Amino acid sequence: MFRPTFRPRTPSRTLLACVLSLAAAGAWAHGDVTPQAVDTHELPQLGSEWRSENPFRGNDIAIRIGTSAYNQNCARCHGLEAISGGIAPDLRKLDNECATLAVPAKKAACVKDVDEYMTTTVRRGRTRNGAVYMPPFEGVLNQEAIWAIKSYLESRREKPL
Repeated sequence: MFRPTFRPRTPSRTLLACVLSLAAAGAWAHGDVTPQAVDTHELPQLGSEWRSENPFRGNDIAIRIGTSAYNQNCARCHGLEAISGGIAPDLRKLDNECATLAVPAKKAACVKDVDEYMTTTVRRGRTRNGAVYMPPFEGVLNQEAIWAIKSYLESRREKPL
């Protein structure tokens, strides 16, 4: 006579099952990782020459568009509301160093440097030792969309300027 036997899971089997479940859930949680186009028709068109500073700083329309663009293209790695879960940098802290500067000219130069760094990173991506840490978005996101995302991130700053 066949008798099914009950075998309780050992702690290592339970841990393995949990890890595999979380890994599968994490893979599905990212959803569609194809970069999404952003509708920027409400913003002034900036032309083909890339700006070195954010022309939409403090612009409510840009912040609204940037919020949506960030959620569609950036949140899966940089976290909801720009709060990183550890996969990629916490973008609320992007210009923290600038906030601590007392001299207005130095603060402005720092913000300009961060603007240039951010747009270059978003446009060209980042790789290290052949591994892609951030995909390039040039050709998918136009200048208006990238600056709108930067405007959104500025509204989420950890340390206001």
